[in-house]
Amino acid sequence: MKYLSLGIWMVILTLGVFLGCTNQDSTQEDDMLLEEPTHFPTPNYDYKKNPVSRQGIALGRRLFFDPILSKNNTISCGSCHHPSEAYADPGKRLSEGIRQQFTTRNTPGLFNLRWHRTFFADGGVRHFELTPLAPLVNRQEMDGDLRDLIRKLQNSPTYRAQFRQVFATDSIQSKHVLYAFTQFMGTLVSASSRYDQYMLGKVKFTPIEQKGFQVFTKKCSGCHTTQNQLFTDLSFRNNGLDSISIDPGRYIITEIGSDSGRFKVPSLRNVMLTPPYMHDGRFATIERVLQHYNQEVKNTPNLDTLLKQGRRLGIRINSEEKEALIRFLHTLTDSSFIKKSQPTAYVP
Repeated sequence: MKYLSLGIWMVILTLGVFLGCTNQDSTQEDDMLLEEPTHFPTPNYDYKKNPVSRQGIALGRRLFFDPILSKNNTISCGSCHHPSEAYADPGKRLSEGIRQQFTTRNTPGLFNLRWHRTFFADGGVRHFELTPLAPLVNRQEMDGDLRDLIRKLQNSPTYRAQFRQVFATDSIQSKHVLYAFTQFMGTLVSASSRYDQYMLGKVKFTPIEQKGFQVFTKKCSGCHTTQNQLFTDLSFRNNGLDSISIDPGRYIITEIGSDSGRFKVPSLRNVMLTPPYMHDGRFATIERVLQHYNQEVKNTPNLDTLLKQGRRLGIRINSEEKEALIRFLHTLTDSSFIKKSQPTAYVP
């Protein structure tokens, strides 16, 4: 998704008025569906206005994988976000949407979204509940229309029954669709990698993994911080991909000149599962990413200060450090997460 049109923003503002209008009692059992990893901070998003239930999660999951959401009923959210690949779309440089159209951005993995404050590479959405809306109505992605979608759902006896069970209403509304999506997507928690087991004292790193961790801490954690366990500081930075930014990035949203070419720092969790890399998928391998930072950083006016090391740009890393660093990045792969076809809770 390159940008959000004025029409989409109007829909978002309208929906914002309704978000939070539903109030249901959640049982202690349902509360446990969103149990949080003990070594994670408190999530940015809570479910006080959207109580989670097993039925709500099931409804959200069904919507996520149902092509009925697209204009011609051919693609779903799951067409680009595959559970076995950390909900990313490996091997494709750009997201492929309806009618074989391609967007200008690479498909990101989906996990730990409750801890984020902004969404998409340019941060164009600032509320978790509104994240499904952008791809639903984007012409290159699903080319949907909310009124048409609601009509299709309302015409389905199965969906009517599910929405009635979850939201106690016979009239399906946009907010109910977004609530259901959020209930399901909120269960996508990746926190059981080898790195997490190491942090919890359950395993020890090998010598080369330990060395890689040290290299990472010294040379990468300025942006991909480990302090919040997300492996991103959630900021927007220009990492010197282009002398002149082809994709304006954050500037599209803020219209501030210094934001040109800035993109949200991605999480490195499950990074070895989700090539190609960067916002436009230009680098096919993690080795190419490291080559960029070591040798190819462009000196732009708003290049991030962490990539300016005196007269030299980028991050100096030798072959031995590179090997160790890649071995460490493998420890961020969460096998238990990617094997779940329907994640429902965090399992330490």
